Amino acid sequence: MVDAFVSYAVQKLGDFLIQEVNLRLSLREEVQWLRNELLSMQSFLKDAEEKQVGDHRVQQWVFDINSVANDAVSILETYSFEAGKGDDDGFASHLKACACICRKEAKFYNVSKETQSLKQRVMDISRKRETYGIRNIDNIAGEGPSNRPNNRSAMVRTLRRTTSYVDDQDQIFVGFQDVIEILLAELLKAEPHRSAISIYGMGGLGKTTLARNLYNSPNIVSRFPTRAWICVSQEYNTMDLLKNVIKSIKGCDRETLDLLEKMTDVTDLERHLRNLLKEKRYLVVVDDVWHREAWESLKRAFPDSKNGSRVIITARKEDVAERADNKGFVHKLRYLNQEESWDLFCKKLLDVQVMVPTMERLAKDMVGKCGGLPLAIAALSGLLSHNRGIEQWERVKAHLWNRVTDDFIAISDILSLSYNDLPTVLKHCFLYFGIFPEDRQIDAENISWLWMADGLIPGEEERMEDVAQDFLNELIRRSLVQVAATHWEEVTECRIHDLLRDLAIQKASEVNFFDIYGPRKHSISFSCRRHTIHGQGERYLTLDFSKLNLRSVTFFDQRGLKLDRIKFRNMFQHLYVLHLENDSDTFTLPDAIGSLYSLRYLSFTGSCDIPSSIGNLKNLLTLRTFDKNFDRVSRLPPEIANLVNLRHLVVPYEEPLQHINKLTSLQVLRGIYCDQWRDVNPVDLVNVRELSMDGIKKSYSLNNISSLKSLSTLKLWCEFNESLPALEFLSSCQKLQKLWLYGRIEKLPPSNPFPNSITMMILARSKLMEDPMPILRMLPNLRNLQLVAAYEGEEITCSDNSFSQLEFLRLEYLEKLERWDLATSAMPLIRGLSIYHCPNLKEIPKRMKDVKRSDI
Repeated sequence: MVDAFVSYAVQKLGDFLIQEVNLRLSLREEVQWLRNELLSMQSFLKDAEEKQVGDHRVQQWVFDINSVANDAVSILETYSFEAGKGDDDGFASHLKACACICRKEAKFYNVSKETQSLKQRVMDISRKRETYGIRNIDNIAGEGPSNRPNNRSAMVRTLRRTTSYVDDQDQIFVGFQDVIEILLAELLKAEPHRSAISIYGMGGLGKTTLARNLYNSPNIVSRFPTRAWICVSQEYNTMDLLKNVIKSIKGCDRETLDLLEKMTDVTDLERHLRNLLKEKRYLVVVDDVWHREAWESLKRAFPDSKNGSRVIITARKEDVAERADNKGFVHKLRYLNQEESWDLFCKKLLDVQVMVPTMERLAKDMVGKCGGLPLAIAALSGLLSHNRGIEQWERVKAHLWNRVTDDFIAISDILSLSYNDLPTVLKHCFLYFGIFPEDRQIDAENISWLWMADGLIPGEEERMEDVAQDFLNELIRRSLVQVAATHWEEVTECRIHDLLRDLAIQKASEVNFFDIYGPRKHSISFSCRRHTIHGQGERYLTLDFSKLNLRSVTFFDQRGLKLDRIKFRNMFQHLYVLHLENDSDTFTLPDAIGSLYSLRYLSFTGSCDIPSSIGNLKNLLTLRTFDKNFDRVSRLPPEIANLVNLRHLVVPYEEPLQHINKLTSLQVLRGIYCDQWRDVNPVDLVNVRELSMDGIKKSYSLNNISSLKSLSTLKLWCEFNESLPALEFLSSCQKLQKLWLYGRIEKLPPSNPFPNSITMMILARSKLMEDPMPILRMLPNLRNLQLVAAYEGEEITCSDNSFSQLEFLRLEYLEKLERWDLATSAMPLIRGLSIYHCPNLKEIPKRMKDVKRSDI
């Protein structure tokens, strides 16, 4: 693993030498020497990491190399920051120019002293290497990707050739059909009393996957009008769990959130939830219960109205499952049998066709040693998918066979092997998942932006957002990350299994990648550059930060966190990433936030008035609020226009944003209201790929959207009971691929207003009186079409040769629809169909009856 950080340091040192062209010769030679020594050290790390398991001296040697690598990056980044501070301010006087020169001279002196100290440490490390007998060995399978290029740009090109759209691989569900039938019968039986169905078994067996399969079963959806899902985990808070159930049932509208904020007592929450559920037949999944006290603290809130309500509990421990309900049903989840194990392995393998008979024999041997554990089988399949050829598979087998105990391979060995096989850049990205709290569903786009801000995504040749998405897809294909939600053929939310999160935390601890502060850990590593706070935020802020050189601080689920306690200038001056979650709807972002000149990512919950000092953050790439309640707005100052490197602006705001056209690096713009857009001249916003706009009225013109020449995703929401204005401007958006129109469309123009480039479209609340299909059929590349309360007629007609590329169709809330005429040659590629709340549609076309029903 240390190899990843040494590689990163070597890359950063090289970048520094290129960027700082005016370095003094002596300092340049020292940095070059340090880079060469670290590069040389890499060839010894494979042997060292193998030996450190049984030798604490070697373990310390590995740790020392990692420390040198981290310190080297930190010293040079601090130098670049300090030496360049103020360079963009356009000094007007000779005095300021002299001050700048003096500052750089001082930094030359300091960084030279620090690199000399590093040089001495490296020489000590080299002497110890010889003493410990650490050899220069070649890469072998499981010790790192030997046949992959070391150059980071070449690595990106290789990954991009092998990674594309992530399909439903993570949703593969093999075996347990007998179990599903048993549990469905228990859930649907006529017993009127509320009862609990408990599923237990070791980590990696698929308890959550099984529960989700039941939760989304059509029979369950129709049987239980009210459903909710909560994750408990090892560190739980009863009040938060109760609030999450309420939000899952009622939604996250402002009224609900205001009500929950006023409830500060568990008894009040229990009473409210009981009242909410007492007249309903409900199903609640309580996932990942570690201690029976957790369920005991919740069950009083779930009333028994004798209407057949059910609770599903998943747990690892037998006693937790058995004591959940004296009259409940307990099921111990079995392991996959040999046939099911092989079936799962093949379905997860990227290319079964390359598996010649010799490779098949090797694979069956290895799958047999997985003991029927789905997570282990999936990880093994992902590992072998990226080690092509008989020789590589033999090396993987040899490595695993060295760790066989009682005729089985421990799941931890397979997961570690999968991790070690990752390229350096992906190791960093994988470790980032350990920063998030247990069982957290992670916004896929957001973790990509975090990677970018932290310098983990190269941006030399490809667009960084595209590279980050490919990296995430690659981790998913290797079964190291799971898909939690998709939309428009892209992963929108992901998660990581508890065992893999444990692995990420372990590996991060070994190399000081990040440190966690929370209820169970009240200390923090002073050599760590990333801190993640999972609780006790107020206490964390009392620590001594004078010796820290932090790059990333993420606060999760903080209660009553007072931002005025943060002394930004002293504590977080060199920060790249700042993520703030607290339980307040609104808060004040201190003016001192403007002193974080290096900040690249700023994200917070709720709404706030952002101070004018934000304009100082010239390096900021992402400014984001992440609550899902869009009726909260923030106030953005005019100085936002100074953020010339800003790529992602996701902040619902109320005042017109002046000079938005200056944000020429902007890629994603969400939260803008039509009132703020009317007077914008977006001709200079040449990089905007996604625009999301609210509060649209028929009287407004949207014609200036056609100036966004790179626009590929457009989402437009009308004011309540308003209509969309004329749509002819859309025909000029020649790169538009994804379109979401929410609001009344009085009539589609007779000539198609939509560009041929569109592949995915949602029409919601359109209330069209004429059949939209004759217009939509003209789109030659349309693959995904969703009509949600979009049409008030009685019949839709899809004529011959129409919708030639359509793969997914959703018809929802078409309450007057009675007939669907589908020509024989229409929709030849359809493979997913969802029909919901179309009460008068008595029959669907015969050819559609065999198409898989999906939620799209």
